Amino acid sequence: MLSWVMLALMAALVIADVLIPTGYGRFPWDTIGGFGAFYGFVSCVLIIVVSKLLGYALLYRPEDYYDDALPRDESANEPGQTPEGRND
Repeated sequence: MLSWVMLALMAALVIADVLIPTGYGRFPWDTIGGFGAFYGFVSCVLIIVVSKLLGYALLYRPEDYYDDALPRDESANEPGQTPEGRND
């Protein structure tokens, strides 16, 4: 319920910003109605996209990334034997 109220309030503020002219504009884009909301939305989407790209580029590793670093010892897979080679 509260989320719907907040969304309605934000929509009302954007509509008011579009309909009611501002008294002054320091920059040319300050006089465009709804520019602040549009700019904020685009900025948030851009931050999310760039973060995901950086995460995939720098942090993501294949599923078997650490398996390649370990030596393959087929005898460790025999029943009753631990991966360290000890018998249970």
